[in-house]
Amino acid sequence: MSVANPRLRLVNDSETAVEPVVRLRQLNRHFGKNHILRDLDLDIGKSEFIALLGRSGSGKTTLLKLLAGIDQADGGEFTAPANRTVVFQEPRLLPWKKVWENVALGLPGSEGRTRALQALEEVGLAHRVDAWPGTLSGGEAQRAALARALVREPELLLLDEPFASLDALTRIRMHGLVDALWRAHRPAVLIVTHDVDEALLLADRVLMLDQGRITLDEPVAAARPRTLADPQIQAQRTRLLARLGVTPKGEDRP
Repeated sequence: MSVANPRLRLVNDSETAVEPVVRLRQLNRHFGKNHILRDLDLDIGKSEFIALLGRSGSGKTTLLKLLAGIDQADGGEFTAPANRTVVFQEPRLLPWKKVWENVALGLPGSEGRTRALQALEEVGLAHRVDAWPGTLSGGEAQRAALARALVREPELLLLDEPFASLDALTRIRMHGLVDALWRAHRPAVLIVTHDVDEALLLADRVLMLDQGRITLDEPVAAARPRTLADPQIQAQRTRLLARLGVTPKGEDRP
């Protein structure tokens, strides 16, 4: 598939093997002289759950936007499924449409409503299908956004810090919901997060991005379901926090 930028080769799904779902090679993105992503290589396997960590400004959201098709790289090879969806930090529900109508956006007729109602039941919002978005709590709105993403049965689900604005208890519930939905639907998932605990509880692999390069790529070995009390999780948490510059006392290193 040809693209406007001659230095970026976007490989069509039909031209590549089924595995991996996402394949990036020597991907670059810059704004003027500011290089956001540098010669980045990444594979994401079918149904694999990846967490992407990194300090602010490391390029995490830029990478997610490239994978989502919202932005375009300046060079490299890029393979991703056409059927991919995004859940952002803000639910981005249309306030003039009811909850089920938001979930059914782009889906045809009565089939769209049926699928939307099924998706809303799956995320625990069967009682809110006819509600207006402005009446939802933060957790309910984010569940509606998840339903909207999953109703399309994506091969790749992209999550851009979707729980950052939620309170601690709601985040815990959302972690359980996302894990259950991933097990049921089995899309490949990339979640961008600042939360090391979230990454370790949800992901198969944890990546760390620093100055536009992946500087760490390691599996989460602990068996599911996971708890933060697991010694394996605690040890990996300590290592990851140290890589992010956080001391045991919680103070950032200079």
